[in-house]
Amino acid sequence: MPAAENLEPEILAIVESIILKPVAADASLVKSGLVDSMAAVDITLAIEEKYGCAIPAPEIAEILETVHSICQYVATHT
Repeated sequence: MPAAENLEPEILAIVESIILKPVAADASLVKSGLVDSMAAVDITLAIEEKYGCAIPAPEIAEILETVHSICQYVATHT
């Protein structure tokens, strides 16, 4: 199981490549509007493909709230 902090550079790169903007790891992605529904789907699919962990649809907004929250989820579900 990878540590969340070790995942941060890779997951940050995935998020930034999809939203095409630099973002801080603790920045609010969904609430701030940086990630819309289409970007959320793209990020979810990229995370699932790279790390093999499914993100349940009802939890997407919560899990994608920040890069940190994505890292925590991946670290505990891989």
